[in-house]
Amino acid sequence: MTTVLETEGLERRFGKLLAVDDVTVSIESEDITSIIGPNGAGKTTFYNLLSGRLDPTDGVARLQPRDSDEMVTVSGREPYEVNRLGLSRAFQINNVFDGLTVSENLRIARISKNDRTLDLRAVARDDPALTEQVNEVLEMTGLQSVADTVCENLSHGDKRKVEIALALGTDPSVVLLDEPTAGMNATETEKMVELVEDLDNQTDITFVLTEHDMDVVLGISDRILVLDNGELIADGTPDEVMANERVREAYLGGEP
Repeated sequence: MTTVLETEGLERRFGKLLAVDDVTVSIESEDITSIIGPNGAGKTTFYNLLSGRLDPTDGVARLQPRDSDEMVTVSGREPYEVNRLGLSRAFQINNVFDGLTVSENLRIARISKNDRTLDLRAVARDDPALTEQVNEVLEMTGLQSVADTVCENLSHGDKRKVEIALALGTDPSVVLLDEPTAGMNATETEKMVELVEDLDNQTDITFVLTEHDMDVVLGISDRILVLDNGELIADGTPDEVMANERVREAYLGGEP
């Protein structure tokens, strides 16, 4: 396995609050990695440090870009720079353009990746290569049937799929999924889990997710990281993590 994302002594303070406390991890390319922890554990701050939305107080985060054998420091870079290096993020709160169709949203993502925001041919759908790239993502995510639907008219589950499709549209090496099943019913949750597993099997993209639904976490994860008060308290397989006494105390209320 190859390390595609790593942190070394990563720390973030907000005044006297230590939100992320000396976290050192390596994310491997073959794993679906879940990050869990109680509310306020530091998961969102950790994601913000990885994606360039926050600078660390101390430590560093590194990414292996697509088509590169060397790790690149992402700490201190702007979010769009981190994205172009190969790290995309799908947010818990939908970040789509509601007034545009699914295809139009994906075209914007791809145009942004290619730094062609002023290319009127691409915006006007006159670019066959771009259309092919968009169609590939639509097929990967099962959104072909709603490609021409305005996003505000989509179901919650399909909007979450579009959020993931936007992350895929920038051709990433690593995708951070933020609560991908939040607000979903049982059927939508099952379909989302199947989608992430299919994408993991069919692509060379590495997926990292935060998730509160423990059934989802235990079913989908090759590896689980547990944060509590900003500190990494456990790192291992689902069985190893669920057997960890500190995890049971911090996250599961001490229950076996």
